[in-house]
Amino acid sequence: MEPDLGMLTGRLMRAVQEELFQGLAEQGHPDVRPRHGTVLAFLGPDGARATDLAARSGQHKQIVGTIVDELVALGYVRREPDPRDRRAKLVVPTEHGLDEVAKARAILAAIERRHRDTLGAGPYAAFKETFQRITENQSAWREAREAHGPGN
Repeated sequence: MEPDLGMLTGRLMRAVQEELFQGLAEQGHPDVRPRHGTVLAFLGPDGARATDLAARSGQHKQIVGTIVDELVALGYVRREPDPRDRRAKLVVPTEHGLDEVAKARAILAAIERRHRDTLGAGPYAAFKETFQRITENQSAWREAREAHGPGN
């Protein structure tokens, strides 16, 4: 049986996550889990509002809030007033959080380099472009469904 798109993307995601989180654990971040990427992967050094993190990650605000609570408890982020609107809160990475983000990006860059070296620069670039287009196309289905309701 030839694997379908869901099987392939699931296998790829699990394999990348396994290598990423094993590397992070070995480099001083044993407590970070895949779900924490919903916040950490989309968080810049100046921070972001939880609503912005939810939009960037495609997760519900309540899920992002729960993950932020976990990351605060683990020392990766803190909440502080947004200087543009004191009523709002920013989620800001701590030094520990910035270290995790830098190490995660380095590990992911090494994974990509390895695949680029294996496939060749041209085929890897074509794969990424195609994969990006498929991802955007699939995301458009979700957005259309949310805009028009199920069954439309």
